[in-house]
Amino acid sequence: MIYELRSYTVNQGKMGALSARFRDKTMQIFEKHGIKNVAYWTNAVGGRNDEFIYLLAHQDMGAFERAWAAFTKDPEWLAAREESERDGVALVAHWENRLLT
Repeated sequence: MIYELRSYTVNQGKMGALSARFRDKTMQIFEKHGIKNVAYWTNAVGGRNDEFIYLLAHQDMGAFERAWAAFTKDPEWLAAREESERDGVALVAHWENRLLT
């Protein structure tokens, strides 16, 4: 099992929209492509208030590569991203990704 820890720096005023996109669309699209949702967090105490952190699981490196290749081309995902950024402002300013074994 490979775990993927992702951390987003969210643009000002966009945390609600990002959380809604994950809740309403992204998590289901992940599962469709074999990406297991493990946990999602924002900082309650300490840290910055613009961080969105989550953990995903993949069976192995091959599964990770295939899943992300399919996800990034998925028409449902592309439409969800476009709809959530219709005002021309990206929800995420910066992201970091770690693969953990």
